[in-house]
Amino acid sequence: MESASLLIWGMLFGAIGLGYFMYGKKQRAVVPLFVGIALFIFPYFISNIYMLVAVGAGLVALPYFVRS
Repeated sequence: MESASLLIWGMLFGAIGLGYFMYGKKQRAVVPLFVGIALFIFPYFISNIYMLVAVGAGLVALPYFVRS
């Protein structure tokens, strides 16, 4: 069950990352662009489900608090 959860959360954060990446590229905004890339990559390196959700939620909220 844990591997399925990791896969689903990884896909969700990857989809959100794709949105951030496309927005950052179109608007030439640095923070959403790099957060989108980070959301693509980080699920490959984290195997704990709680840590995956915590880091993903932090990255998703980051562009709201850091404006470029």
